[in-house]
Amino acid sequence: MIPEKLDEGSDTYGLLHYLYGPGRRDEHTDPHMVAAWDPFIDDPARSPDMTISDLALLLDAPVFAMRGKKPPLHVYHVAVRNAPEDRILTDEEWAEVAREMMHASGLAEHDDDAACRWVAVRHAEDHIHLAATKAREDGRQPDLRQDIVKMQAAARVFEVQFGLRRLKNGDKTASRWRKAGELEKAERRGLDEAPRVTLQRTVREAAAAATSDADFFARLAASGLRVKQRIAPDQKVTGYSVAMPGDRNPEQTPIWFSGARLAPDLTLPRVRERWNTPVPSQRVAPEEMWRIAEGKVRAAAEQLGVGGLAQGAGDVAALGDLIVVAAVISPRLVRSQIRDAAYEFERAARAPGDRALEGQARGLYRESTRLLSQSTAAVGRSDTVAALGFMLALVTAIEASRRWHEAQEHRAQAQASGRAGRLLREAVEVTAGAAAAREYRPRPKRAGARTGGPRRTPAVSGGRPMAGVVQQALPEHAAGMLADSAWPALRARLIEVEKTGEDPVEVLAAVAARRELTSADSVAEVLTWRLYGWQRERGSTAPASGKSLSAASTGGTGRAAPTRTTGAPGPTRRPPGDEQHKGPKRSR
Repeated sequence: MIPEKLDEGSDTYGLLHYLYGPGRRDEHTDPHMVAAWDPFIDDPARSPDMTISDLALLLDAPVFAMRGKKPPLHVYHVAVRNAPEDRILTDEEWAEVAREMMHASGLAEHDDDAACRWVAVRHAEDHIHLAATKAREDGRQPDLRQDIVKMQAAARVFEVQFGLRRLKNGDKTASRWRKAGELEKAERRGLDEAPRVTLQRTVREAAAAATSDADFFARLAASGLRVKQRIAPDQKVTGYSVAMPGDRNPEQTPIWFSGARLAPDLTLPRVRERWNTPVPSQRVAPEEMWRIAEGKVRAAAEQLGVGGLAQGAGDVAALGDLIVVAAVISPRLVRSQIRDAAYEFERAARAPGDRALEGQARGLYRESTRLLSQSTAAVGRSDTVAALGFMLALVTAIEASRRWHEAQEHRAQAQASGRAGRLLREAVEVTAGAAAAREYRPRPKRAGARTGGPRRTPAVSGGRPMAGVVQQALPEHAAGMLADSAWPALRARLIEVEKTGEDPVEVLAAVAARRELTSADSVAEVLTWRLYGWQRERGSTAPASGKSLSAASTGGTGRAAPTRTTGAPGPTRRPPGDEQHKGPKRSR
């Protein structure tokens, strides 16, 4: 449960009109009041005797009655939101949350008859909005010191009481939230993501690969960003700002973002930490690059965090840079998954407190990063099979970081590591499927089958029982796979394989034999990803129409997945031109 303080204002009616309205994109459903300062106040959405204008006047009455100077921004606005995986709270539960949040904020403490006036409006299942006016009934202004901190403490109590996802109070490592205005502007301009997101990713890639101030700023300029350095009177560079070309405010001046506005670890001092300790340079062939990097990553995973808290913080930061660079030069087949993993691991790379600049694990990760960043000429030509061992090593390293964060009780970072590790495992399975396809040699058909009877034609969708295919190819796993929630997705993949004229029994057996299956949580899901890699390698992923795969052929993994649009995907989700090649959906 997260209480977020939104912009304050001076238009009570305008805020209520928005809360009770359809929303900017018709996203509001059934707007109604769940609680208020007076339990007998009528709800404009449920009573003909109350309008939004009437409610606004009642809320503003103490402000109009104040003697002396009135607060210029008297409208207080907070949204309290649950995580997507949380259960849906009832109106009564949200009302309890609202009253406790108002008490914690200092606006309306329990049993205070002269407190501020407020309402709680619900127009979605997962959150409520608290709107209040900052004027008490007795004419005084409320004490709002540490209001959000106190509301966060109250949220931790409700997480236990209602059985919600347990969070920790802010550790100042989270990135800034994208504001609604940024998202709306990106949508109007037809962009796949807000400029802040693009800037953050581009700056992070430049910082991870850079070796000096000059190299860092040169990489930013080469990426097409506008760059502005902040220079002190002694001519030293003390900071920087970046802007997207064409991103301007109403006054037609560029919208600049400093490193601190992008992420806590993208300030210039934190960026410089990456090259304070020299890293040896080594140039090798692409296939050797992956093998050498694999060895360094495995060795570093064994040493991660053994030197103490500050040492571990430096280790996970260096691992984050390595994943960022690996995503840039990774084989195209799995680049989207590794980019997603780098995006998820971003929070895990930022541990609270100081981080050490030296150490064995950090040094090995930095050496691997330097090795990969110097081999950017291999982009698009990297051998997917050669990179498989490196990706397996990254999975091991991410799992080591998750255990370290859990030991330090860094809950948000441990969860981010878990999400990144899952995406890397998906990339590994896709790669394993592609490797199986590359080495696959179909068994020769009997002569009689070639000359005596009609030629075999691809079966129509559902023309062959795929349950029998599984029983024949993997009898030891068949029962569990058929009962798995991922079975529909696997069945759809097998049907697509059969449509190409290949024997689904032989193909399924080939991808299953590529790597062990005993450690898989879901054998059906693992094989679905391997078949995806098989199809990509053999150029048979897309249907004949060239349209995107349906939800029936890509979903069914048993996990909640966000709804994605059918338009061009964002650059952080999937490489351009790959819209039709989608694997099973996944939750973030």
